[in-house]
Amino acid sequence: MTSSIDHSWLGGAIADLPTPFDANGSLDLPALARLSERQIAAGATALLVGETMGEMPTLTAAEHDTLVRTAVATARGRIRMIAGAGSNATAQAIALAQQAEHAGADAILCVVPYYNKPTQAGIAAHFRAIAAATSLPIIVHDAPGRTMRPLADDTLVQLAESAQFIGLCDGSGDISRPLRLRGRLPRSFVLLSGHADTAIPFLFYAGDGCISAITGIAPALMREMHLACRQCEVIGATELMDRLAPLGDVLAQDPTPASLKYALSLLQLSPPRLRLPMVEPSSTEKKAIAEAMAIALGP
Repeated sequence: MTSSIDHSWLGGAIADLPTPFDANGSLDLPALARLSERQIAAGATALLVGETMGEMPTLTAAEHDTLVRTAVATARGRIRMIAGAGSNATAQAIALAQQAEHAGADAILCVVPYYNKPTQAGIAAHFRAIAAATSLPIIVHDAPGRTMRPLADDTLVQLAESAQFIGLCDGSGDISRPLRLRGRLPRSFVLLSGHADTAIPFLFYAGDGCISAITGIAPALMREMHLACRQCEVIGATELMDRLAPLGDVLAQDPTPASLKYALSLLQLSPPRLRLPMVEPSSTEKKAIAEAMAIALGP
């Protein structure tokens, strides 16, 4: 099986960017542009907006559209743009996918439906309905810790029979998954880790890259680590991961955008504001984030 869709750009270290909000609670588009430009300057392969760290469930359809259009306008063809288009309601996911296509996104990232707990047949039908409604390439996001429904290997293999499904963002934490899947998928199908702390073993076990929150904070270091893995420089990659580990730990302890946004506010890139039910980190958590940032990026 070969793909007729060019997605040779997909791979490497990709940031799951947060959605900045201003003092009035509206989208802070200048801050989004700053975050995007920083990723471009660091040599990132793609931008991801409107997904897990983007507080997607709190965004209106109009805000989501504005978010994607702003990211596309900022990219100006210099970098590919992936839009989150996930929902536990298939009709809503379809609407987000079509909206992203009209806004100029290069691909969409769609999460396994959450809360509803569909069967594997239902999950497959959900993704196929989205694919039938858009011409955009689709990256499937398996995040069982959030959806309570894992994506079975067999279901992914079935979806990958269509060239429109170009990759997997694997949030399962199973570092052996690339080894199990690689021989069952088209050669061009891209396997991305959904966690920075599993990025190195994932890459060494036939993975292609990582989509993570930590890349939003340290894009240059994550790109350097990815290149070291690609060149089989185990010591260099491990040293970089050790440097980033404390930051990865504090982000993992708070799998919401709160810690990510606070870290970016320390860099004066984006405000720490969130929308309920998300709230800012505690003073103890903020201190831990600042200490981890100093280790990763320097004082």
